[in-house]
Amino acid sequence: MAIGRFKLPSAVHLFLIRDGQVLLLRRFNTGYEDGKYSVIAGHLSGDEEIKAAMIREAREEAGIEISPLGLEVVVVMHRKSDDERIDFFLAATSWSGEITNREPDRCDQLAWFGMDVLPENVIPYVRRALGNYRQGIWFDSFGWSWSSSDRATAKENTQPGGLAA
Repeated sequence: MAIGRFKLPSAVHLFLIRDGQVLLLRRFNTGYEDGKYSVIAGHLSGDEEIKAAMIREAREEAGIEISPLGLEVVVVMHRKSDDERIDFFLAATSWSGEITNREPDRCDQLAWFGMDVLPENVIPYVRRALGNYRQGIWFDSFGWSWSSSDRATAKENTQPGGLAA
């Protein structure tokens, strides 16, 4: 009997940055984290490069066009929730077109927030990824059984002069 390979769902998330602010959307009527803020995001469709997926999602959700050269992968997160997944967070500071809510049946607000004054109801893993972006931390795990104090210790141990991890 053939054993199937493990498959890891993958998603892209966009940090659209303007004047020290990030564009957040409030989820609505999706069945997942409704009423909480997230960023433009979506799953890879298969046979789709990371930046191509992000460009597609930005067009579908906000009506904007982003050049592949204007996107930078800034955080990768191995996340555990109901399942295990990998999230790619990309940042862009330039785009063309006017930002509009192209999915009003799934999002009831698009708004700019200062990176240091995010609303309380940002989805936790998105909040963590935004913090990682601001701190220059490119990889993280989220939702696993290890605690945030373990995370801080691991970070200290990988800094110059720290213990080898």
